[in-house]
Amino acid sequence: MTLQLLNSSIKKQSNITITGSKSESNRLLLLQALYPELEVENVSNSDDSQVMQKALASEEKIIDIHHAGTAMRFLTAYFASKEGREVVLTGSARMKERPIEILVDALNQLGAEISYLETHGCPPISIKGKTLTKSKVTLNANVSSQYISALLLIASRLENGLELTLDGKITSIPYINMTLDLLNQVGIETTFNDQVITVQPKKDALKSNRLTVESDWSSASYFYSIVALSPLGTEIELTSYKEKSLQGDSVLAEIYLSFGVETVFKEKVIVLKKIDDNLDAVVEFQLNNSPDIAQTIAVTCLGLGIKCHLTGLHTLKIKETDRLVALKNELQKLGAEVDITNDSLTLYKSSQITKDVTIATYNDHRMAMAFAPLALKTNLNIEDHMVVSKSYPTFWDDLKVLGFKFSK
Repeated sequence: MTLQLLNSSIKKQSNITITGSKSESNRLLLLQALYPELEVENVSNSDDSQVMQKALASEEKIIDIHHAGTAMRFLTAYFASKEGREVVLTGSARMKERPIEILVDALNQLGAEISYLETHGCPPISIKGKTLTKSKVTLNANVSSQYISALLLIASRLENGLELTLDGKITSIPYINMTLDLLNQVGIETTFNDQVITVQPKKDALKSNRLTVESDWSSASYFYSIVALSPLGTEIELTSYKEKSLQGDSVLAEIYLSFGVETVFKEKVIVLKKIDDNLDAVVEFQLNNSPDIAQTIAVTCLGLGIKCHLTGLHTLKIKETDRLVALKNELQKLGAEVDITNDSLTLYKSSQITKDVTIATYNDHRMAMAFAPLALKTNLNIEDHMVVSKSYPTFWDDLKVLGFKFSK
């Protein structure tokens, strides 16, 4: 179903509440499965987190995680370490194209028994859960941090813990640190020195048995874009956030200063304010540690008529879609000139935006949400608009609160 967004303007001041971070939620849900005494508050209402909860509670032999890449990776490690449990993990057609061999190889090195049922290196996979006694493994450091976090999350329940060596330049360090910080908060001992991460086995009770998930910074990115594309003085208050965040995408507060948006931190809220419209003509950002906000930034730059050069995007090619190709396709529909490489995107300055364009979403929630703020500049259509439920089910309702208009 296609949603038509009409050229809109938003209220001068608004307040939006965003539920818990998907990244934090899924990590804590897995820890909760390992340590049932753990209570988790403000869990994300995203499809991905609901899929994760359902899978962890399931007694079925076949578990379908649909499009949920984080769930696929975390659950692969979880079930591999569950003695006596046999499952098949499968997903959508796109999920069956997404690589998982790096994680499977690492788990098999630790003593797991995992095999492929269709394409080698991709789901679906058959897992025969075992007690994993080996404790040392090496991974290439530039892989998705979710492979690394999957291993770290189960490590404290392994007989001898884990010593994980990362070979090469490490990417997505904030997501690794997020995992380690959450482990530390519940009393699991870890170290991260140079290229080696260790997690000690945990035999006794948790230090803390109740954690609250911070709201999702990736979801906040779309409101940064909205404020950037709005008149001076526009404010949006977002609940609930903290200044010292575990989430890599909290770098938004720094990045969006380049687009005239100031972030004011208050108790459990942030206020986004449009304070400047005298902007640089060209911006460059290295997004190794926060690639999920690349789509939002590129669309913001199109809306502002700014040239941008974004690097560190190599992991975007294995997301819900090849996000670099998808971004180029849809930006070009709007009249933009775009170049991409294996890990970068360059958007050239454009003075006009093509009207009434229909944006394809490629089964990718971030494509739908990243392009939506352009309704502040022109009419546009979003195909398969409810794909947003993967991470932010109430997104369109919240845009209505701001004053966005939709075709009836």
